[in-house]
Amino acid sequence: MYALVDCNSFYCSCERVFRPELATVPTVVLSNNDGCLIALTPEAKALGFVMGDPYHKVREKLEANRVAVFSSNYTLYGDFSARVLATLRAFAEEIENYSIDESFLRFSPGVSDLDGLSRTIRATVRRHTGIPVSVGVAPTKVLAKLANKLAKKQPERAGVMVMPKGAELEALLRGVEVGSLWGIGRQLTARLAEVGVKTAWELSQLPDTAARKNLTVVGARIAAELRGVSCLEIEEISPAKKNIISSRSFGQPITEKSEMREAVATYVSRAAEKMRRDGSVSGQLRVFVETNPFREQDAQWFGSCGATLHTPTNYTPELVSAALHALEGCWRNGFRYKKAGVMLLDLHSGAEVQSSFFTPPPAVVGRRAAAMAALDGLNRQLGRGTVTVATAGIAPAWRMKRGMCSPCYTTRWDELREVAA
Repeated sequence: MYALVDCNSFYCSCERVFRPELATVPTVVLSNNDGCLIALTPEAKALGFVMGDPYHKVREKLEANRVAVFSSNYTLYGDFSARVLATLRAFAEEIENYSIDESFLRFSPGVSDLDGLSRTIRATVRRHTGIPVSVGVAPTKVLAKLANKLAKKQPERAGVMVMPKGAELEALLRGVEVGSLWGIGRQLTARLAEVGVKTAWELSQLPDTAARKNLTVVGARIAAELRGVSCLEIEEISPAKKNIISSRSFGQPITEKSEMREAVATYVSRAAEKMRRDGSVSGQLRVFVETNPFREQDAQWFGSCGATLHTPTNYTPELVSAALHALEGCWRNGFRYKKAGVMLLDLHSGAEVQSSFFTPPPAVVGRRAAAMAALDGLNRQLGRGTVTVATAGIAPAWRMKRGMCSPCYTTRWDELREVAA
């Protein structure tokens, strides 16, 4: 049996842990640069706010309804995600950390009281972390995902649902639109409608040959999982990334190349850090810059240029140098740039690098690795960006706007919660 444990309104719940007075107050979290709403509590949704609402358009309504508004604090959310995952490891040996707020668990065949175990998981996570979760249990991952969704929507289930069997399961699947299923997007929904499949039950009854013909192998597996046939295993080790993207919108438009060089160097540094954490190297990269398409009064430009590295590497200075060279090809004067990004491509394990005429001597490779290990260690201990390449600048004006960001209560000594007793 599989369980999907999903944190409820995760970003908002993280903000509430250290602000208990917000337990029943409508709360929302904004995207980068305080652009739009990306997380909402049920109380905020009940007021008519929806995911993706532009902040500047609903700001007055938020204030009028006394909604608590926070800028995104991914350092805090990432730490809480790790704490939730650490708690879940006590309940199952096989765990897949599916996303920052979702994890699949596989229970051993000897577990009899699945409902009781699920409620224990829910209570333990809340006690250990302060984060409320919902738990859906079923014989397959697709059904577990659906059970979790229903556990959230139906208050009488108190956040837990063990998927029923037989006629009760059939009745339940008949009431679920196929487009709401995990893995079924708009295109597949339209394709299924053409063959008369509109509910989860109708999809589950689709013959394997018809499912493969209309949905490819992935869709056929989803249909089988709806019948209780497990096709999607737990991925305890995440598959290797094919690329890494580091991109952000600017707090204010960039018009000078010197500022854009700082931004590109910063994004390369972040992407390289992620790559080293995965033990990977990159053989190619691509830089892109773009203006704000929503400002029709401004001249528009999107530029993208790539660079190939002689020897795949994760050494930040070399990657920054290549990225800045690529920037020269896509930069155009006279534009107000709103966003830029860097993509690291052709990723593979650092142990698989093929030496060439341009490969540095082993002694140089060793010194570079030691320097990057020291760099990453200092930034882990003292905070991201504490030590970086000089090209990234110091406190640049283009950094993201986060005017309502909460403290990093759990990861920075100078931001610990203070309590007066």
